[in-house]
Amino acid sequence: MCLVIAPLLVFGPQLARTKRMGLREYGTLAEQYVRQFDMKWLRGGAPQNESIIGSADIQSLADLSNSYEVVRTMRLVPVTKETLFRIVLATLAPIVPLALTMMPLEELLKTLVGVLF
Repeated sequence: MCLVIAPLLVFGPQLARTKRMGLREYGTLAEQYVRQFDMKWLRGGAPQNESIIGSADIQSLADLSNSYEVVRTMRLVPVTKETLFRIVLATLAPIVPLALTMMPLEELLKTLVGVLF
């Protein structure tokens, strides 16, 4: 497992730096956009003939929020729990039949339960 996951740790510092930079840049952009949106739609800055219905401003605000969320949830290690689980299963799958030839299933299960609990 270490041979598979350890090389991915090399990208950690670069991903951390990219995440910090992205949060700063998207945060600044979001702050400016929200201020302008607030001034236009909540503080009466919109022209009288412009309707909020059909305006692209709200969709743009939602898109910006989604973009910020992608950066905010970025992982520093590009491995998920699901991936780790699959690697563990792939590692253990060939070992189980071998272990069953060395000890009975009941004894193997008791040992595993003892280790887990």
